[in-house]
Amino acid sequence: MKFTCMVLSVMISVIHVQAADAVQACYDSAKTQSELNRCGGMDQKRADDEINAVYQAVIKKHHADAAFIKKLQIAQRAWLKWRDAEMEAIYPDKDDPNAYGSVFPMCWSSQLAVITEERIKQLRKWIDGTPEGDVCSGSIPVK
Repeated sequence: MKFTCMVLSVMISVIHVQAADAVQACYDSAKTQSELNRCGGMDQKRADDEINAVYQAVIKKHHADAAFIKKLQIAQRAWLKWRDAEMEAIYPDKDDPNAYGSVFPMCWSSQLAVITEERIKQLRKWIDGTPEGDVCSGSIPVK
């Protein structure tokens, strides 16, 4: 089981690096705001794909622990609501087409990617584990 988790973690990391490289290449070659907005969308999709992969890896690793899976699902749904509310707080006038200018699609997507990256770090602890001796780890496995 430990080897499988390590393989999953490495595979997710490789996919993340490749996708991040593609996003960076997009930004490096973009010459118009429309192209930059497309790059922001790519960044958001990259983060969405990664969080889905990490979430599924956590579910797979802990599939035998029904109580944990149920609580994780509740936590993830709550996080999604928080993420949406946070975005509304950052951009309260998002429905006004003139509020943030032509950069808004890029900014919205990039901010969503940043928030999602933070959640990915939180979810990864159930894959990567915590150092031995962490007496407060709860459901997080020890490395």
